[in-house]
Amino acid sequence: MTPTVSSWVRRVLLIIALGAAGAGTAAPPPVLQGEALLQALRSGGFSIYFRHAATDWSLQDQVTQVGDWESCDPMRMRQLSDEGRRAAEAIGEAMRAQNIPVGQVLASPYCRTIETARLLGLGDVEPTTDVVNLRVAAFFGGRDAIIATARRLLSIPPKAGTNTVIVAHGNVAREATPVYPGEGEGVVFKGDGNGGFDYVGRIAADQWGASPPQQDDARR
Repeated sequence: MTPTVSSWVRRVLLIIALGAAGAGTAAPPPVLQGEALLQALRSGGFSIYFRHAATDWSLQDQVTQVGDWESCDPMRMRQLSDEGRRAAEAIGEAMRAQNIPVGQVLASPYCRTIETARLLGLGDVEPTTDVVNLRVAAFFGGRDAIIATARRLLSIPPKAGTNTVIVAHGNVAREATPVYPGEGEGVVFKGDGNGGFDYVGRIAADQWGASPPQQDDARR
């Protein structure tokens, strides 16, 4: 049976619509490792999400009221271990040696995240509850609210030629992104400026030097 003119018109319009939809969807950036990832960071344009450095897991957080999470008292809140402090300083030193430009440093208001950010030595630290630990999310509108603000923050492109460093928690990354970082690990994202972001790569705490970052495992 010969197609009618109207059916041909519908087919043509459908093809045009599908083509336009495909053209409007930008391909995600490639997942990078090793020197390729470091080279990309040297050009700027990324958010580097760090989970705070290693902590003393014999300590437990005791939050009963607003602001308890800011305490640096190890009897009240889990703090960085000596190993974690050394690692944070080493990461910052390595990033400077790698000529990775940083324009802004943000951190969850927990003592262990603020201390990690300061020990990195990459710039003034700005506390933000956008990425506060999900264990205290009830004080900030609930888990979904924190997940939403974390994703919004990661979607914001940094100032041209720089990267934004965000120091926060593993549980926020696990829920807001496809990656669950280890303590001190940095995860690189590319924000689209429109509420979205793409995963680009990850670098373990001890791999900012000559050794290449670990193999990609974003979907674990």
